[in-house]
Amino acid sequence: MHGILKEVLSLNASVEIITAIFIFLGALITGISSMGMIRLPDVYTRAHAAAKTTTLGVMGIVFGTFLYFLIAEGLFSIRLLLGILFVLITAPVSSHMIIRSAYHSKVPLSSTSVQDDLEGYFEKGEKDQNE
Repeated sequence: MHGILKEVLSLNASVEIITAIFIFLGALITGISSMGMIRLPDVYTRAHAAAKTTTLGVMGIVFGTFLYFLIAEGLFSIRLLLGILFVLITAPVSSHMIIRSAYHSKVPLSSTSVQDDLEGYFEKGEKDQNE
């Protein structure tokens, strides 16, 4: 009986270590994202930092939580899986819409930006629609 208890405790300890690694990495990536939000020069690069790294960070935290409840507690949480899917879909789309709105509002690029690949693209498209 003592051997079974020892195996269960070692399994729980290893599950907790794995989930702690996922949660720690997710929190670390989210922290890096917040530093990018402060240090990057314009709205375009800030939105990129917010969407990409925060998506990965939140997914790491939620996936670690999902693994813990699945393996240690034996609970399959569809809410956590839907949370991962929701973040995966909505964060990049919302970031794209913010950047697109900023560009249409003529928010200037940073002075360190090398080139504007969309310069003239939207104006040409608006002329084609009016004709």
